[in-house]
Amino acid sequence: MLKPLGDRVIVKLVEPEEVTKGGIVIPTTAKEKSQIAEIIAVGPGGIIDGKEVKMEVKVGDRVVCSKYAGTEIKYNDDEYIIFKQNDILAIEE
Repeated sequence: MLKPLGDRVIVKLVEPEEVTKGGIVIPTTAKEKSQIAEIIAVGPGGIIDGKEVKMEVKVGDRVVCSKYAGTEIKYNDDEYIIFKQNDILAIEE
């Protein structure tokens, strides 16, 4: 498994619904990239650029991520994105 460093987290995007509440089927080509992700791994935090960073998320949290941030990677045939914690906009409760 991958272990993020510093204030980074590794997430896996949650696939958006394929059918709307009204029953309309959304084709794969028309779907936007999801901004909802599940956290797979969390870095230790600590002193980052001279400032103490406390990690506020944990493995299993579902979060809303900044749409264009992060680095996409493929690892063991799965796709993940590595974000800095400050690229996370909200935690789903």
